[in-house]
Amino acid sequence: MSDSLILPFSESDSLIVSSDNSGGIGLKEKDLIHVPYEVVGYYSFRVAVMECMGVGGRPVSVVLHNFCGDEAWEDLSKGVRKGLNELGMELPITGSTETNMPLLQSAIGLMVIGKRRNERVKKQHPLRKIALIGRPLVGEEVMDQQDWVAPLSLYKSLCEMEEVQALPVGSKGIAYEWKHLDPSGEGVSIHISNKVDIEKSSGPSTCFLIAYPEHLEEEIKLRSGPLFIGE
Repeated sequence: MSDSLILPFSESDSLIVSSDNSGGIGLKEKDLIHVPYEVVGYYSFRVAVMECMGVGGRPVSVVLHNFCGDEAWEDLSKGVRKGLNELGMELPITGSTETNMPLLQSAIGLMVIGKRRNERVKKQHPLRKIALIGRPLVGEEVMDQQDWVAPLSLYKSLCEMEEVQALPVGSKGIAYEWKHLDPSGEGVSIHISNKVDIEKSSGPSTCFLIAYPEHLEEEIKLRSGPLFIGE
């Protein structure tokens, strides 16, 4: 269902560990994609925090592993704080920087630690609809097509709706994630597969799938606007 690690530590609560990594993206000469480190930090945080919230977790801290050099730390952290601001959250950021060995390419790892009340686990219901919010983008597309990137604030808003389950789409694509939400095993709807490439990587979770009862569709469409692609 998710790449998050769920660790029950009492009858009522669980620890959630969600992570992401990034390599060859940054400001080093040999990087494959050249973007500011603030952007790198933002999108890596985005992936991990969406995974955490998708399983009902409430983020409590961020752990950053920086292999880009000392000078990159502040901008990477700034990117994380940008994501936190979108979510209306203030969390401590900790981690470390590799300073002994300079690398030829940029690399980071990032973890979001969260807590979950086990009673918040949402049960899957067979009679529900599935939609895509946002578009699958990867590499330079992420910077060039910002209007199609699903906002973190929207993801949080939909996650918090009763009877709604949201699932970020990552590098394995829409078709791979769809089967986690569709108990019938019928596959991605034709309407969605006609609009986007369902096998394509969604990079830093630029889009997400959402399962919901039909009576909530108009509200979800209203919140999502043109980012909504339904069945």
